[in-house]
Amino acid sequence: MTYKERLLKVIQSIHISEKTSMQSEKYNTFVFRVAKHTNKTDIKDAVRMLFSVEINHINTITVSGKYKRISKKNHFGRRDNWKKAYVTLKKGQKIDFINTK
Repeated sequence: MTYKERLLKVIQSIHISEKTSMQSEKYNTFVFRVAKHTNKTDIKDAVRMLFSVEINHINTITVSGKYKRISKKNHFGRRDNWKKAYVTLKKGQKIDFINTK
């Protein structure tokens, strides 16, 4: 597997919520759901490759999975942990998710 192929598997999806939409407008920060075992360098290279933007900095956080009831009885299961990355772009940079190539 080449480096570019590996970078395509880093970003899984964009994380959209009310909080992230306010951050994107106010701070030019976008939130992505990324693979669990990636580092900031791989995330930075993947965002650069996919969206052709300049990145100011990246913060990552691992979100722990919640405990949920599986059936009507008292059986509980746990969701998987997942990782998200807050990517702040430099001034004048923008990601357009509608018209991406």
